[in-house]
Amino acid sequence: MSDGSAGDGRRLVLLRHAKSDWPDVPDHDRPLAKRGRRDAPVVGRWLGESGYAPDAVVCSTARRARETWELASAGLRSAAPGASPSVCYESRVYEATTLALLMLVREFPSEWRTALLVGHNPGLAELALGLAAPPSGPPAAFPTAAVAVLAVPGPWAGAAAGEASLLAFAIPADMRSE
Repeated sequence: MSDGSAGDGRRLVLLRHAKSDWPDVPDHDRPLAKRGRRDAPVVGRWLGESGYAPDAVVCSTARRARETWELASAGLRSAAPGASPSVCYESRVYEATTLALLMLVREFPSEWRTALLVGHNPGLAELALGLAAPPSGPPAAFPTAAVAVLAVPGPWAGAAAGEASLLAFAIPADMRSE
């Protein structure tokens, strides 16, 4: 387990939304499934207990992503009382390409030391793989409610492919066993 440090740089926490349901609604409006509602608070507790509580959260506007963050934030507060990151619901995260996500990360304010991005695949998984310097990158599989924590050297504006290092990668099943 990492000590949660990112040196003089930043930490980018990538959280894929938890498992969603498939009712007859537009994709953007799909809610979390029972498993997703169970996993999201586990993710939040893990973030707090592992020292990865974010300063700020940028979350997709899709319902399943918003619900994931709402439940994860409750878990985070139980593990790290007082953790109350600012939250921005950003429409650009929904259906974003890897490049669009990277450009969004480069816009993060410099005062954010640890930023959490709640989004979707394939963009989120590809961003994690693209930013992490080989061979330390996350696994290619990035299941629902998976978390990748990357150390990004220097300012957000300088985030570039292959320059980050993977501090942690976990899925809810791993988070429960710790």
